[in-house]
Amino acid sequence: MTELILHHFPASPFAEKVRLVVAYKRLACRSVIVPNIMPKPDVLALTGGYRKTPFLQIGADIYCDTTLICDVLEQLQPTPTLYVQPGLALARILAQWADSTLFWAAVTYNRGPKTAGHGLGGALPTIPADIFADRKAMGFNVEWLTPADATPAYQTYLARLADLLQTQPYLLGQQPCIADFCAYHPLWMVHLRVPAALHLLEHAPSVKRWLERMRSIGQCSMQELTASDAIGIAAQAEPVPLGQGPLTDTTVQDEHGIDLGSPVTVAAESFGLEPSAGELVAATRTHYTLRRTDPRAGTVHVHFPRIGYVLKRS
Repeated sequence: MTELILHHFPASPFAEKVRLVVAYKRLACRSVIVPNIMPKPDVLALTGGYRKTPFLQIGADIYCDTTLICDVLEQLQPTPTLYVQPGLALARILAQWADSTLFWAAVTYNRGPKTAGHGLGGALPTIPADIFADRKAMGFNVEWLTPADATPAYQTYLARLADLLQTQPYLLGQQPCIADFCAYHPLWMVHLRVPAALHLLEHAPSVKRWLERMRSIGQCSMQELTASDAIGIAAQAEPVPLGQGPLTDTTVQDEHGIDLGSPVTVAAESFGLEPSAGELVAATRTHYTLRRTDPRAGTVHVHFPRIGYVLKRS
């Protein structure tokens, strides 16, 4: 297996999710620290437009979005599994809720007056102008809650997680599954990085114990790599033939009337709307793959999950 390269930055909650999965699976991984705002020329050289954090590189294959990254890591290292049976469908549904509804409630709570100055920039008026402008430019198709609405919503979500954890150590049983890792990173962003928010966990002791359990998985050990070196690795490699890498599904599911080989764009449907452009080489039930060529990175395959992303003809 070609080495894993995680492109991320330390304060990214979604990157923390992947870092914890890597630690859980005891995988070796290299680390490229990316800027947290644009410009990101080294990122775009590999992704062609996608600039959310993190993304995973394996040679000349680029995997975008943590949902797809976790599927890839599962294929590369099946044990311990993220997708525990029975209850796999429920785990995926809970994971999707945690990555969206729970995450945005946590972000908004984290920007409220009770945590001002402690979280990802503090309260909304104190966010540095460059970060605010950068996130605004990423585009939103989500409706922001006000801090006054987000606080009771977030408290309710904590109570629901607490209910799941009353009689079992993890959200759906005796071992962590994908739902645990997806619910962990929004709470990591609030409770483990914002001391002012810790008081909420006094009303949810089972969640507090679960957070400690998840945190005890530990940190993955990653050797740092420069962005230029990572781009060089891509340039010297060839994309894995379709169906021979961790994405084994090659059956075409055509819902758009767009033939393989067509020039297309793929973009997130809710946040981070910048499109990636390339030649469509795979459109399966689970993912899209674009082939693109960059002067620095050479020919790469950029992979996206199908759910949450929009395909359009260029």
